[in-house]
Amino acid sequence: MRLNSALFCLALTALAPLPAQAVGGIFAFVDDDGVEHLSNIPDDKRYRLVLADRFEPARTALRAPRGVLALPYGQRPFHDSVMRASSESGVDAKLLHAVITVESGYNQGAVSPKGATGLMQLLPGTAKRYGTVNLLDPGENIRAGARYLRDLLALFDNNLELALAAYNAGENAVIRHGRRLPPYAETRRYVPLVVAHYRRMQGS
Repeated sequence: MRLNSALFCLALTALAPLPAQAVGGIFAFVDDDGVEHLSNIPDDKRYRLVLADRFEPARTALRAPRGVLALPYGQRPFHDSVMRASSESGVDAKLLHAVITVESGYNQGAVSPKGATGLMQLLPGTAKRYGTVNLLDPGENIRAGARYLRDLLALFDNNLELALAAYNAGENAVIRHGRRLPPYAETRRYVPLVVAHYRRMQGS
């Protein structure tokens, strides 16, 4: 699977320092009229952190990988399950490892505030679509995630950037925004992070 130069530049951009006013987390406050405000730029003193930046560990790992993320991809946890899922789905094993790296950091028990579960952080509805019963089972989780990613790549004509955006935000979000990267801060951080990890493993 080839990545175009623009996508690689997008990946490198993710590694650059954020502007001084930009913060990785999500902040919120409710104003006097009862309206809730959400932002990743806390430019009002009423903002309070409600969701920490879950991508910071991945960014740190890219700068100075340690522990499991310093291992060659073939020596990482669950590699046998990744290889089986790759063989069954046709999705590059390195790409599956890159998704796992950013989604869960190889924590098979990870559960997000939205209910995304396991190594590849699948929502229950997505898991059900692919016949997965136990999202905390590494083999089942990776297999379902690989099949989902395969279908997203097919849906978006093997455009890796759009497939990853759909994996993060849902395929309908990508379609709704004209088959372009949705304007969501999380998705626009997520896509280049996965690509950067993928490129690193391709070059290892």
